[in-house]
Amino acid sequence: MSTETRVEAAVGPDHPPEAGTRWFGLWDAFFAVSYVVTTMLLFTSAGEQVHRAVAMAALTLAVLWYAALGRSAMVQPGQGHGRRSIVFSVGLFLLFTVAVLFDLAASFALFAVVPMLMMSLATSQAIAVVVLANLMPMTVVWLRGGTLSRDIMAVLPTSLLGIALSVMLGLWITRVTRQSRERAELIEELHRNRERVAALSRAAGVSAERERLAREIHDTLAQGLTSIIGLVEAAETDLTAHPELAREHLGLAGHVARESLAEAREFVTELTPPALRESSLVQAARRQAEGLAAQTGIRADVSVEGDERELPMAVSVVLLRSLQEAVANIRKHASEARSAEVRLVYGRETARLLVRDDGPGFAVGDEDRQGFGLRGMRTRAQEISGAVTVVSAPGRGTTVEVTVPASGGADGGS
Repeated sequence: MSTETRVEAAVGPDHPPEAGTRWFGLWDAFFAVSYVVTTMLLFTSAGEQVHRAVAMAALTLAVLWYAALGRSAMVQPGQGHGRRSIVFSVGLFLLFTVAVLFDLAASFALFAVVPMLMMSLATSQAIAVVVLANLMPMTVVWLRGGTLSRDIMAVLPTSLLGIALSVMLGLWITRVTRQSRERAELIEELHRNRERVAALSRAAGVSAERERLAREIHDTLAQGLTSIIGLVEAAETDLTAHPELAREHLGLAGHVARESLAEAREFVTELTPPALRESSLVQAARRQAEGLAAQTGIRADVSVEGDERELPMAVSVVLLRSLQEAVANIRKHASEARSAEVRLVYGRETARLLVRDDGPGFAVGDEDRQGFGLRGMRTRAQEISGAVTVVSAPGRGTTVEVTVPASGGADGGS
């Protein structure tokens, strides 16, 4: 599975909505208050008891109709103007009409009906239905035999004012609900982006840790095993003709094996490398030179420039690992060299390591020769704001120079 696939899986459709419906709780409360007030008005109205009961029953059915169908149509973006919203709006209008036909006091429910219609339908459709709903009380008065000059004219101003207020209220509600939905969508998008960033950070951390583990294994265990194999092969060659030399090679192989085992244990526990815990960086460099001379016969000299002092552990580890890699490259690629030089330079603000050999050299641009070891060396140095320079050419030997801040660099870690 690719990193992109893992990230998408982490932020997939199962992500629970955080604020998609939270804002709608206020509208639920408003609708509930409107229902209670309208019901109380019906209880105290002068109409017949049966008519009041039918009107209250119609409004109660409207509440159930809203809970069963209308609320989800209003809340879910993209589905508010669909068939379900139209069905809900038609049913709500019919129930409101029944309630008003049986008792005019039910017209107070317009305070709840208008917002419902505005949030369920497209603006133009909602305004048309809202106008019809506001005209319903006047229509009921006319159906009951009211005269144009007296009853109708008494209700008309109220209906016209209700229409104007309803349209303005509806437009405001439409804007508020749209902004609330957009805000909820932004919050959800923020959560998804945050989770995506976290997933990418975890993936980057895993990749960085894998790279670090590869460098540590290459710089410790792999180089130790390579040395052991070389010493054992040398011992096999000298076993008959030079048994004393063979025993010396085997003893050195055992010493390297013990050091590699210690490195492995310290690598697991993330402590200081044994070579630096038991001695200084200069002493560790001398042991590397002695090991190179013993294994290959190459004369290896160690020199120090400047005042030797204890460096931060991050700096010492980078220089030691770089030295180990440079020595391993001499052993692997420059076995026919006659001499090698290791120089440690202690400056005021920087520390430098130079490793030279008079082997066959190579073309610096040859990526096949600049394998994982040199790449790892550069990565280590860059982690503490250092740099690695390799100077080489066919037939002219090789010089590796590592320069790092003596204080440990900006990162301060290895």
